Amino acid sequence: MVREFELPDVGEGVAEGELVSWLVAEGDEVSEDQPVAEVETDKALVEVPSPVNGTVRELHVEAGEVVPVGTVIISFNVEGEEEEPTESEQEQASEPAGVDAPDDAEAQAEDGDPAGSSDALGGEAEEAATPQDRVFAPPRVRKMAREEGIDLTRVRGSGPGGRITAVDVQAAAGDGPAGDGQMQTQESGGATAGESTAADADDSSEAGTDEGIAAGASSQAQSETRPSSEPPANVESADREKTLAAPATRQLAQEEGIDIDAVPTDEERDGEAFVTPEAVREYAEAQQRAQEADREAIEAGKSVGSKGTEFAEGERERREPFKGVRKTIADAMVESKYSAPHVTHHDEVDVTDLVEAREELKPRAEDRGIRLTYMPFVMKAVVAALQEYPEMNAVIDEANEEIVYRDYYNIGIATATDVGLMVPVVDDADRKGLLQLSSEMNEVVQKARERTISPDELRGSTFTITNVGGIGGEYATPILNYPEAGILALGEIKRKPRVVADEHGEESIEPRSVLTLSLSFDHRLIDGAVGAQFTNTVMEYLENPHLLLLE
Repeated sequence: MVREFELPDVGEGVAEGELVSWLVAEGDEVSEDQPVAEVETDKALVEVPSPVNGTVRELHVEAGEVVPVGTVIISFNVEGEEEEPTESEQEQASEPAGVDAPDDAEAQAEDGDPAGSSDALGGEAEEAATPQDRVFAPPRVRKMAREEGIDLTRVRGSGPGGRITAVDVQAAAGDGPAGDGQMQTQESGGATAGESTAADADDSSEAGTDEGIAAGASSQAQSETRPSSEPPANVESADREKTLAAPATRQLAQEEGIDIDAVPTDEERDGEAFVTPEAVREYAEAQQRAQEADREAIEAGKSVGSKGTEFAEGERERREPFKGVRKTIADAMVESKYSAPHVTHHDEVDVTDLVEAREELKPRAEDRGIRLTYMPFVMKAVVAALQEYPEMNAVIDEANEEIVYRDYYNIGIATATDVGLMVPVVDDADRKGLLQLSSEMNEVVQKARERTISPDELRGSTFTITNVGGIGGEYATPILNYPEAGILALGEIKRKPRVVADEHGEESIEPRSVLTLSLSFDHRLIDGAVGAQFTNTVMEYLENPHLLLLE
């Protein structure tokens, strides 16, 4: 039995999607819920699962086509059922007998006959070949590869699940931080991801939050690159001419793509440095963590303000369709500004103690594999303030003319991606500790940048935090993530002179770490005094981070 499968509704309000790539080929056996295609909508890049166990009979849509929801995109031969001819095969069978059949497979291809559909010649259908290497890359990366003339099947992906990122293509083209180290064939083995270079990281430029959130990457993305053979910055390495190690350990180092003479060790055998498998794994993991953080900064830095800057020789203008995520963002901004009268309250807070607390906790978080930024502290301070001022967590139901107060706290994190602003959501922030908030936030932010985030992870926020400090900004007038009642913008943490009183009341001028805050709120629901009081409460928690232990 033939089962035709239509493009499903992959998200609320989505009417069409671009079929980015097929993950299967005609003749492939598939199981129920196995991903068969990648589809990009104006909200996210999603994988479409197979509805049945069976065999792929026909792919009805070419990769790159934009198709409406409900369009038949693929048909399956369902297991255990007799095959039925498709519509195209029925048409071929009804053709007059006098029609000449193509002489060979090449003629069939020219006439549009599917490769392997040789029923008209009376021969057995040849089984379609299954590609050995399927390419996983978002549309922007595919476009970049086409422009650079790069064969994506020869590029090693450094993203989740082997997904190819923009950095990988740039590296393959010789423009990226790893040179051409990531270009490889199956036979050559090529350079591993562990050999790619990384930019220096500096926590002081995080501006209170994760690098690249909302406003883009910090100055980390502007660091100079190094040869691919050099280990990443902030990963300590050794530099020996001779190293003792078991053959299995050397094999492990080769598989991880690292130089065994660079692996730090305190062990010795016969007066020579001795490296264990555990030391190799630890060093490889440290390299990977550093590279992942640096790739984020590099990609975010190159994505901000980079569109429309490359022109062909003699070209003075270029037009691109105003659609997809960019159009969705624009529509949301217009609706927000025209629906809710915005007011923005500005202030600044001394976060010297917060900086010290974070520096103290950061190594403990790294021991658990979590990169601790300032954002989780801010999230907990915001939740505490929302609980004290519930109208900031409320929403106006205009259709029913009601104010809806919500006793749940889902915090949206405005995130700059290469296709525009997205707001991934951390649910139930009031029920989670610092490390859990940090881990979940890092995960959804990364998924947003990779365009692998699901529509559900972009919905349901009750309050949003954005960061203009990632690129050195101080103050802003952020637009509400409508219909929310408030959004808080964080500036860069800077050292500034402040008047400080000691325990005896004597005052002196000292350098302090200062964070700027910009709170925009819906003036239909929030009075100016409430907005200021809410900001003061957030400031109190940030000035005294030990209070967050009570939350």
